[in-house]
Amino acid sequence: MSVELPEIPPERSLIEYPCAFPIKVMGAHVEGFRAAIVQVVQRFDPGFDPATVEERPSRGGNYLGLTVTVTATSREQLDELYRTLSTHPMVKVVL
Repeated sequence: MSVELPEIPPERSLIEYPCAFPIKVMGAHVEGFRAAIVQVVQRFDPGFDPATVEERPSRGGNYLGLTVTVTATSREQLDELYRTLSTHPMVKVVL
């Protein structure tokens, strides 16, 4: 399901671009999850450094939470990144 977000004029945005913008991505704690997320993020932020990814496994170890901090350059970039991550087959939740 795709939701169209309302257009927000730049002067009304709460985000000043460019900026560092953290995104939390959660999925099953399986081999390749981190690499898959890094690959997606680098498509939207070519300067993204994979060494900056923060990992937090769930208490039971079945899930892995990643925090990726991207250089956000526009709302369109963030919207597309969120859509791409949200529809990735390995991803359960994007915040």
